[in-house]
Amino acid sequence: MDTNYLENNYLTLVGKVTGEKKFSHEIYGERFYVFNLEIARLSGNADIIPITVSERLITEEMLVQGKNLLVKGQFRSYNSYENEKNRLILTVFAKDVIEVEENVEEENEMVKKDMITNEVVLVGYICKKPIYRQTPFGREIADILLAVNRAYNKSDYIPTIAWGRNARFCQNLEIGTKVKLVGRVQSRIYEKKYEDGTVENRVAYEVSIGSLEVVEENDTMQNNQQENQEAV
Repeated sequence: MDTNYLENNYLTLVGKVTGEKKFSHEIYGERFYVFNLEIARLSGNADIIPITVSERLITEEMLVQGKNLLVKGQFRSYNSYENEKNRLILTVFAKDVIEVEENVEEENEMVKKDMITNEVVLVGYICKKPIYRQTPFGREIADILLAVNRAYNKSDYIPTIAWGRNARFCQNLEIGTKVKLVGRVQSRIYEKKYEDGTVENRVAYEVSIGSLEVVEENDTMQNNQQENQEAV
């Protein structure tokens, strides 16, 4: 069964283009590129999120350093094989890209603050037992890997992280539980240590969960059965 991305995987990002675009791949003569979008946090820091986009959706002028863009699409994953090892690569797959005019007038500052700049909604299945832990300062965290169905029998595997009460709730969820979550895409730098003692800085991407709810499969099945009966 095909899955509509507007129902189970959609996001909105607003940020500035940073760096240069790079060629990603080509499918049936259609070229795709990757560029980074810098999205400010309320804390003053920023997330740097990779965006994969078709040449049909962009112009050279749109991807100029510092250009403000609105990106709508999906958070996707794919496997990359490097040095005989499998690695999960995460990217935003753009469905629409729109230039955003930067308004510096003071009277519009409140409008800018209320604008959604980083929001993702996912509906999927927990595919690994959530890992619950506490930091040395007592902060509760749970890591959840979510499998989100895509069209043509594909799935995206999205790392997510819950905090506080959400973390406590998630620690008891079983594999296969269907959940809906709303959060934000974030980037995080970490150190990869190798056996020879060398250290490499890497960037991880994940969804920081703002709200989460369990979706009852029975409700969906009952609705489908009712629709089928009405059709008959």
